[in-house]
Amino acid sequence: MMPQGTKIAGMKTVADWQKLKATLIVGGDAAPWKNAFEDFFHERLRTRYFDPIEKLSQMTCKNGEGFSIVTIHCSLIEFLSSTFEGKNYRYRSKDDPLLGEFEYSKSKDMFVRFLSQYPPFRDMFQNKAAAQDFYVNVRCKLLHEAQTKGGWRIRVDPSAVQAIDTQAKIVYRNKMQEAFDLFTQWYGEKLPENDELQRAFIRKFDSLCED
Repeated sequence: MMPQGTKIAGMKTVADWQKLKATLIVGGDAAPWKNAFEDFFHERLRTRYFDPIEKLSQMTCKNGEGFSIVTIHCSLIEFLSSTFEGKNYRYRSKDDPLLGEFEYSKSKDMFVRFLSQYPPFRDMFQNKAAAQDFYVNVRCKLLHEAQTKGGWRIRVDPSAVQAIDTQAKIVYRNKMQEAFDLFTQWYGEKLPENDELQRAFIRKFDSLCED
């Protein structure tokens, strides 16, 4: 376990999570779950993803900052998907113990599921093939080479209708925030009433408190 004072969501600490967790009952009162969503989930998104992305988006030089922004987007997608499913990453070499039920060492399948199944991204990715193309040529290429491949481009266009055009292979980086906001709102409405999401939430935040 990390030290009790370790911050995991803005100013919220490991100790704060343990205190709130004691009030969380799967299938129980919705109020504590709404608090968990706002104080831990949304606050973690704001401080570790949204605010830094906003700072980068304010840059006007258009000299490559879009690659940094979408790289953070891809990291965020994995966090959102792993939180939704209650799975936690563990690096595993060939001789390490097998992964547990709620562990993963490769993100491809989970990443593709997120884009193809959850709103609003499922409206942009009509099938798993398009989501896999994004994973391979945007997510992986950005993380490993700081560039996109396979014909994908990153653009700034305030008139874009949606964040990702899989036909033209364009990521409209400034529209991505709207997509994440829509997912976050949808998830926030589901969490207080969905037992499985609640169990997954606890697994995820328990893991975030581990050293």
